[in-house]
Amino acid sequence: MIKLSPAVLQAVNKPARYTGGEVNAVHKDRSKIACSFALSMPDVYEVGMSNLGLKILYEILNKRDDIAAERVYTPWPDMEAKMRENNIPLYALESFTELAKFDFIGFSLQYELIYTNILNMLDLAGIPLLSEERTNDMPFIIGGGPCVYNVEPIADFFDFFIIGEGEEIIIEVADAYIKWCSQTTTHDRKEFLQCAAAINGIYVPSFYREEYDENGLFKDLTPIYDNIPATINKRVVKDMDTIPSIEKPIVPYINIVHDRLMLELFRGCSRGCRFCQAGIAYRPVRERRKETLRLLAKKMIDSTGYDEMSLTSLSSADYSCLPALIDELGTDHTDEKMSFSLPSLRIDSFSIDIARKLQTARKSGLTFAPEAGTQRLRDVINKGVTEADLLKACSAAFSHGWKTVKLYFMIGLPTETDEDIKGIASLAEKVVALYKEIKGRRDIKVTVSVSCFVPKPFTPFQWFGQNSKAEFERKQQLLKTHIKDRAIQFNYHDSSTSILEGIISRGDRRLSKVIYRAYKKGAKFDGWSEMFNFSIWQEAFADEGIDTAVYNLRTRDFNEKLPWEHTTPGVSKQFLLNEWKKALSQELTSDCRRSSCTGCGICQALDAGVIDWEEGK
Repeated sequence: MIKLSPAVLQAVNKPARYTGGEVNAVHKDRSKIACSFALSMPDVYEVGMSNLGLKILYEILNKRDDIAAERVYTPWPDMEAKMRENNIPLYALESFTELAKFDFIGFSLQYELIYTNILNMLDLAGIPLLSEERTNDMPFIIGGGPCVYNVEPIADFFDFFIIGEGEEIIIEVADAYIKWCSQTTTHDRKEFLQCAAAINGIYVPSFYREEYDENGLFKDLTPIYDNIPATINKRVVKDMDTIPSIEKPIVPYINIVHDRLMLELFRGCSRGCRFCQAGIAYRPVRERRKETLRLLAKKMIDSTGYDEMSLTSLSSADYSCLPALIDELGTDHTDEKMSFSLPSLRIDSFSIDIARKLQTARKSGLTFAPEAGTQRLRDVINKGVTEADLLKACSAAFSHGWKTVKLYFMIGLPTETDEDIKGIASLAEKVVALYKEIKGRRDIKVTVSVSCFVPKPFTPFQWFGQNSKAEFERKQQLLKTHIKDRAIQFNYHDSSTSILEGIISRGDRRLSKVIYRAYKKGAKFDGWSEMFNFSIWQEAFADEGIDTAVYNLRTRDFNEKLPWEHTTPGVSKQFLLNEWKKALSQELTSDCRRSSCTGCGICQALDAGVIDWEEGK
């Protein structure tokens, strides 16, 4: 067990990041444990503690008496320096056991710019970064989360990946390990990896060989064993009411990013926005029953001191029983003075009555995501909302006292023109004018936040060439010159992080060497603007002889084999091609949730279906 001296903790910012001991943390006698997991969101404590997926897995694993799950996050540079200075290996927060003594270390892969943090954590733990260099007494390194739909750029660092939803498969992995440990005589790592690969939804990169053509483009990825599948479909929980969820969330000693309870209403989204990977990756829509949600809410509220709960999902306002649920939650917890919030509002599903119920104390800002400035481009991306929808929602909000609105857009979308960029400024100005018309004054604040579009695997835009850095910057400045009203605040970020994300998200295994080299040059916390250094990455790509344009700027051929097609959410390629064609013709695709099947193929591939508790359905 690691012993931290007071001198170390006193020398760092926010020492509570590293001390553990929080309310509802689970402590077990490791001598009675048959299988141990260290779970990590590879970011600073405040970010990692806000990850819903790891909270769920933590409780599921710890419900078993023979399994222990603990937490570990990336030390901030001040703590890392002290750890290296004092030869303190990276440890888990519950037992202060060093990571190298766990059976599994599981990383939640939320976005590409945390990859160097993973390498840094392995190095701090004294574990070889490359899977092929690990010995039989070392932990297995697992990856899961949204980025598993192209893990080739980090394939060399992981022993295996869990594709899809983890609630059921994580127990299957633990059971397979416990059984293997009781039977093996060699404790050979490859022996267990063979057992793991036999589980549906597990991808073992070392069991596959990549090929490239004469032009250096990715050609194929093939299994090296006959009993290994060529394609790994994601795992999906077919009925959200049947699986355990969070009942006793850990209560941190310091503020975290999402410092509130999170109640997951349903999983999946079938709206069909063509830029959205999550909309494909989490299909089909599966709602929890209202009664299940009320019970989960009560258990979480009773076991913590929180007075705020977020009703979470990809599009929470689409929950079919939302008005009734909000009323009943309010009645259930009147004495606790609980407040409930929605993290996301779709313009076309906005209900001012729901917003008024959720924000009775004060009129905080409302957030909408038109995504594009013109109707033409909104139709291209299948957003399915109009300018009239936005103005109608804003009108209702202004009439009831709201005066702060945030609007989210993307630039660099396929077929985008300068007129689409100017349309963002025009739309924001119309919102300001509407407020003045309704209220007779101008004390409104409209924030326009613009991100740079990154094409993602398994979306209709996966073949699209990303805008260059120069083009992103030109469009940002164009928009800036057209926003003239003082009531409008314009926020945008350095496009370099989006460029890097675009390169990695559609990369192949050759990028593992680039990521390794960038880490060695000092890259870490790349998702933090104050830590990100794009020149380090540019040097790493140059050192490895990688032409980044091949990965992010090049529009791919539809017949080209893609590096990510073997770990799939189950969507058919033909559906994605059809959606690309419909995008070019500005043709909308309906939401399949309560209408006819649109042919994505996911329900059929996964033998799963939509669960919707709409009243009277």
